[in-house]
Amino acid sequence: MTIKDNAQTVFVIDDDMDVRDSLKWLLESVGLNVQTYENALAFFEAFDTSASGCIIMDVRMPGLSGINAQKRLSEYNIELPVIMISAHGNVDMAVTALTQGAVTFIEKPFDDQLLIDHVHSALERDRDRFAQRCSQSRIRDCYDRLTRRERQVLELIVKGLSNQEAADELGINRKTVEGHRANMTAKMKVDSFAELVQVAIALGLVQGIGKS
Repeated sequence: MTIKDNAQTVFVIDDDMDVRDSLKWLLESVGLNVQTYENALAFFEAFDTSASGCIIMDVRMPGLSGINAQKRLSEYNIELPVIMISAHGNVDMAVTALTQGAVTFIEKPFDDQLLIDHVHSALERDRDRFAQRCSQSRIRDCYDRLTRRERQVLELIVKGLSNQEAADELGINRKTVEGHRANMTAKMKVDSFAELVQVAIALGLVQGIGKS
């Protein structure tokens, strides 16, 4: 499964209606879907966590500022790339936004093509995130289909144990381990030991690497 620009949305959050309207016109002129919000709270309330795309957000807004709204994205399970914009930017503000994960910080007035380029870059980053999530989901689904013994064999093999050593560890014979290993690699849809290790890293089965 893949996602394209026309399946993604650029979410514009700015308290200035003229800025919202001009950005909407600009981005729609290059074929992008755009939704606008006058403040971050309105965006949080309306956001669908299954949506993909990116966020363009003003740094300074009444009430909840863009900087503080950026800090709260994770509370709403929002992982979209963020482009911060400001008419009153300064170095400290830019550093804060970028440190918190913004992909870029642009000062108004900005060059239209520059903004469009940054938006396309952010959308590409979101597609990469989506692809990685799908890949991890597929790996987890395959892993969940393994039997308890196949999981044990997987964990021992990726730790570097031979079939015989894994058999000794589990108290079974080597032929049985080989059978479990064949079934396990087929279910995990891998063709080599290197691919098996990559799967184990994605699942967090290799100590000190990856996340569980």
